[in-house]
Amino acid sequence: MNLQAQHLIDLVYREALLLDARDFDTWNTLYTDDAIYWLPLVPDQIDGVNHTSHMHEDKLLRTLRIERLKNARAYSQQPASRCHHLLQAPFVEEFDAPAHKFQTRTAFHYTEARGDEMLFLVGTAIHQFRVEAEVLRISHKRVNLLNCDAALPSVQLFI
Repeated sequence: MNLQAQHLIDLVYREALLLDARDFDTWNTLYTDDAIYWLPLVPDQIDGVNHTSHMHEDKLLRTLRIERLKNARAYSQQPASRCHHLLQAPFVEEFDAPAHKFQTRTAFHYTEARGDEMLFLVGTAIHQFRVEAEVLRISHKRVNLLNCDAALPSVQLFI
């Protein structure tokens, strides 16, 4: 694969489009099998293993959340949640092809709606990438919310 910085940026935008379209199964295929989706509980949190997080999900937990979202009997999804991502242009922070290190930083506004309720969140997403079998995939996503240490309501979808 002749990887270019634009490929990283395009994947960040594709991820947001899939989430907004509620195509969670396709979205999950953008991630490597060992990828972590992480939403820290406090600013500058060092890791999600030794500290409590809002979310720290591997493939199994992401898949379980997706199955719950698709289940017609899931009470929290009556009516179904919808989301909208408004992204600033992703900034390529690291592009080191020989070392296989790729990272972007993207400021965002996220809105999640269910019925008459709307949740607004603002933050920065940090994506790390890896090429596997000639396909660019997300190997880690950290979502730094501006107010991560506030008492947040339950986030139903993926930011």
